Amino acid sequence: MNDDSRRVRRASASVGLYVGIASAVIIAAGVGILVAVILLTSRAEGAENGDSAGTETSMDDLVVDTDKVLPAVIVLGVIGVALLALVAWLAARRSVRPLQTALRQQRNFVADASHELRTPLTTLSSRIQVLQRRHQGGQPIAESIAELRRDAAMMSDVLNDLLLAAEDDAAIPADPTSVIAAARSALSAVQAIADETQVELRLDAPDDLAVSLPTVALTRAILALVDNAVQHSPAGAAVTVSVARDGAVAAIRVIDQGRGITGIGVDRVFDRFAHSAEGGGRRGFGLGLSLVRDVAVRSGGSVAVERSSPTGTTFLLRLPLAR
Repeated sequence: MNDDSRRVRRASASVGLYVGIASAVIIAAGVGILVAVILLTSRAEGAENGDSAGTETSMDDLVVDTDKVLPAVIVLGVIGVALLALVAWLAARRSVRPLQTALRQQRNFVADASHELRTPLTTLSSRIQVLQRRHQGGQPIAESIAELRRDAAMMSDVLNDLLLAAEDDAAIPADPTSVIAAARSALSAVQAIADETQVELRLDAPDDLAVSLPTVALTRAILALVDNAVQHSPAGAAVTVSVARDGAVAAIRVIDQGRGITGIGVDRVFDRFAHSAEGGGRRGFGLGLSLVRDVAVRSGGSVAVERSSPTGTTFLLRLPLAR
């Protein structure tokens, strides 16, 4: 709230200073032009009879013809009003800019939170169904309850990370995070959905790597890529998460066996609310990949479509290694 108040005060001071300076310039220019017009159209007293020839004329001896000055005053007045109206319009736009930014951030947060909680909620629903079947069949349910607790904890962590990302000055902590641990957590979270669609999940990570990114942020980035791959994979296909070192960065690839990106340019898949043609799975809203890009950019990394063809798509997430 303090940051918002300071932002509003700065915007108000900026608008006030802008209006004051602009108005002063317009008024000064109008007065200057009016004085020039008066001097140019004035004449010395008695000049029509030639009485003032050869004599010095003071300001007190000047005669101003109102029929010559009045049109100039009217024109200058109209121009001044128009310019001041323009200044007021520009000032109004500047004054509502913080409100526009706040409304956009609010809409983005609501959309992002809704999208990020969508997959964990779907997973929770699937696990609850499994828990009910096991309970009715008299089977052990301790493992299912533990999985539900992990999923609920993940939802809480996702919300905390979204709140952190919503802050303008949010900084990424430098604590090292295991890429393999985050990948396993992401695969576990989407396992129930993959089982329903008969998609096999694989992890190919010969060596563990550490990146300077919060665990929850890395987990939800990988989860979004895997969830997207599962949605666009046919039954019986496999989705593979591959982790490898590439110089000073960790290269995380999510490889699917779907039909590739269709209905949208590859360069636009990371735009907000942009999505490719539906692949028969859950309907997408074009936010998951955009959130992955936000996480990558916040950490100094990048994400891109490395390959897309009718036999599958590969997304490449590159993140700096922890020092």
